[in-house]
Amino acid sequence: MPRFVFAQAKPAPAAPANAWPQFRGSYSLIGISSTTIAPAPKLAWAWEGGEAFDSSPAIVDDVVYVGTATGELIAVGLNDGKLRWRYKAGEAIGESSPTVANGRVFIGDLIGIVHAVNVADGKAIWTFKTQSEIKSSRVVVGDIVLMGSYDGRLYGLDAATGKQLWAYTTENYVHGTPCVVNGVAHFAGCDEVFHAVDVKTGKERFATSATAYTGASVALVNNVAYFGTFDNQVLALDLASRKVLWRYEHPDRKFPFYSSASVIDGTVVLGGRDRMVHALDAKTGKARWTYMTRARIDSSPAVAGGRVYVGSNDGRFYALDLTSGKVVWQHDEGAAITASPALANGRIVVGSTEGRLLCFA
Repeated sequence: MPRFVFAQAKPAPAAPANAWPQFRGSYSLIGISSTTIAPAPKLAWAWEGGEAFDSSPAIVDDVVYVGTATGELIAVGLNDGKLRWRYKAGEAIGESSPTVANGRVFIGDLIGIVHAVNVADGKAIWTFKTQSEIKSSRVVVGDIVLMGSYDGRLYGLDAATGKQLWAYTTENYVHGTPCVVNGVAHFAGCDEVFHAVDVKTGKERFATSATAYTGASVALVNNVAYFGTFDNQVLALDLASRKVLWRYEHPDRKFPFYSSASVIDGTVVLGGRDRMVHALDAKTGKARWTYMTRARIDSSPAVAGGRVYVGSNDGRFYALDLTSGKVVWQHDEGAAITASPALANGRIVVGSTEGRLLCFA
């Protein structure tokens, strides 16, 4: 029987300075790193993958892990950009991003298989087959791997063996990555429902309206969930009352929000398909600033040292001042950046749709 350990399930204020072990950096999916990034980082290396990177990287022990459109999970040195190993999954890896825990890397592919791979040599440990594609990223809590599938289920698997412990069924795709706080997984589903599920048992804690179809993952701070919807709104949902505290909608530009939010110092930051980065007051939902790029933003921002790092489909990767929204640095890659950045050890890693994995330091 697996051991259920939830000590790590408490909300982390930020990812540690030396690691970014999962999508959005930590269980609470707030997208914050404790590392220090240079004011004007330089391109340290670029690894040529040949196909698109929709998957966002994880970084642990100075190794970068990321999935490719060719269906490979790769491990690349953070400091030298050299390939350590490559593992072939069943088919393309889409937006599903790797999670690293207990000497293993977990990732899902577009034929619905979850893979557990040894970090040391890239060898398969186990696989688990769902009934449809996987775009959600895994979260490892103690000895349980959580992950959603387009078969409409959130799964709990034994991290050691891949054995199914439970499956929680929804009425549509489970696209977003579950946010875990105090042993409860939270996600806003494509069924327009906000779900809270006990990690140990897979039993529903509660379900309430998410108001609209939702592709973004939820960020959870002080019992309030923040997420954007395909109804062109950003919501703050109070989990105690299960009431919407506020809704934000741009007064002129009506486009969906696919990017997942970062939440720091009372500010909610996310990208929109309206081409804008939006910074909102976490208490009121009022806009603090917006910044217009030249194309839609599906990349989810990461924040460190008072700067917001985010990619755009306009081919640029931006650093914006968290307080003012002004551009303080940018890199023109010339290819869309839909994946989200990972930050660790003073470095930024992100992939492009033209198959280049970029590292800035």
